[in-house]
Amino acid sequence: MKLILGSGSPRRQSLLEGMLVPFEKRVIDVEEVYSPDLYPFEIAPFLSRLKAQAHLPTLQEDEVVLTADTIVVLKNRVLEKPKDKAHAISMLQSLSNETHTVFTAVQFLGQNGTIDIAFQDQALVQFGSLSDKIIERYVDVYQPFDKAGAYGIQEFIGYVAIYKIEGSFYTVMGLPTAQVFTHLEKLGIV
Repeated sequence: MKLILGSGSPRRQSLLEGMLVPFEKRVIDVEEVYSPDLYPFEIAPFLSRLKAQAHLPTLQEDEVVLTADTIVVLKNRVLEKPKDKAHAISMLQSLSNETHTVFTAVQFLGQNGTIDIAFQDQALVQFGSLSDKIIERYVDVYQPFDKAGAYGIQEFIGYVAIYKIEGSFYTVMGLPTAQVFTHLEKLGIV
């Protein structure tokens, strides 16, 4: 089997490369719209499957696509990707001195549904106090507009603000690597 990474995320690409996984990147833009009736824990699995299904017409018999979606949930409120600088700052202010949940869902899909593997992992992340000065500096330098919750754990904000993680660091980064690798082994890709 040949792995197709159906994601434009440089973090997911870097993580697969770090695991020495051979893959081809193939990105198809999908409008990430979901029903407001979904519970927060249902959103990432729904979106990762939606992204995978968009690749079905392009897949060859020997290909399997991997897609993923990550969301941040604070007090039952979903923090998606920020719309602009002010929105990113507001999100980070709301995360200051709080614990939130990060859900990352993964979908493997093969042509004609021959392979259909879906799973989700979650992690609790505790932030310390974030001053407005630190938040603005982070947003100005890192421009986290492509990140759920307006932050990347592997960046400055993760170094200075995260006090505790319960779960996988890589789930927070956007790909639960250990579980992904186990499935890739079962599929004979690694």
